[in-house]
Amino acid sequence: MSQWLEQSVQVEVEASIDKVWSLWSDLEQMPNWMNWITSVKVSEDQPEISRWTLSTGGLQFSWQSRLTKKIPNQIIQWESISGLPNRGAIRFYDRGTNRSVVKMTIAYAVPELLAQLMNNSMVDRFVQSNLQGDLDRFCEYAAKTDSA
Repeated sequence: MSQWLEQSVQVEVEASIDKVWSLWSDLEQMPNWMNWITSVKVSEDQPEISRWTLSTGGLQFSWQSRLTKKIPNQIIQWESISGLPNRGAIRFYDRGTNRSVVKMTIAYAVPELLAQLMNNSMVDRFVQSNLQGDLDRFCEYAAKTDSA
């Protein structure tokens, strides 16, 4: 049995909704701003399927994900189909001229035994802090690609 934990973070980005959508919808770019994600490979045969690799503290995890919903400039939603159990969504909000909001919600399964050993509030703060850092790096990345 597993216990599911969920985190949500958001950030306002100084970039148009089209620019923000373009960057996030190219999944293979995500290692450019997601600290623990070392690679994302989209299947050539099935573009809704991708293989993800996460590395942290000498540990490496991988999984396959399937896009379950993709509406341009609004949402990218996924669920894992093998490997590390996770699911989530990236939501996009247009705030007018050259401003957007990105909200990321991620849920992940923690094995029951591990959940009993860990302080979930400590894990929540740690994961949330790292996810917020990813979104902050995304803001910097979006700004750099606009000026390039």
